[in-house]
Amino acid sequence: MKLALYARVSKPPKGQSSDDVRRDQNPEVQLFPLREWARNNGHTIAEEYVDRISGKNRKRPQLERLMRDVEKGLRDIHAVLVWKLDRFGRSNQDLHNLVAELQEAGVSFISYSEKFDLSSTIGRVLFGILAVMAEFERNIIAERTKAGLAYARSEGRLPGRKIDPRKGPSRTTRWRQRKRAEAA
Repeated sequence: MKLALYARVSKPPKGQSSDDVRRDQNPEVQLFPLREWARNNGHTIAEEYVDRISGKNRKRPQLERLMRDVEKGLRDIHAVLVWKLDRFGRSNQDLHNLVAELQEAGVSFISYSEKFDLSSTIGRVLFGILAVMAEFERNIIAERTKAGLAYARSEGRLPGRKIDPRKGPSRTTRWRQRKRAEAA
């Protein structure tokens, strides 16, 4: 079977370009076991797709490329293998839509960590449960972030990137300051 591997790491921290790879955000953490699994099970890898962007929205360049390759038959792919379901998507609706598109194209979906594949009934049930949990986790992270920002503001601290006294404010900061001054 020919596999497409899909890996996603969260967007890089502010001030770091998406081309920079931090050690804790290295997609190889996901890709290495996927390659091993493919080799151990006698599968070949048709293509690897790696996004370095948040999973909360569906507009991810490599994911879009993968779906285009599958839908138009540009690559000979029998299944998409992901390290974990939440790496493929964070929204329950997006996950269901993506998997439905794969199935319409005759492509299976396999999750390495959760050990399911959607060709079985139990795999489909497990997918539904895990899709809901992936969205739940995303919502919990957002709530914690908002609570942390509100707490920092209540203590008089300004959340966000600090201005380097040597370099001065960034272009974006200067632009925001201008916009605030114009609005006042």
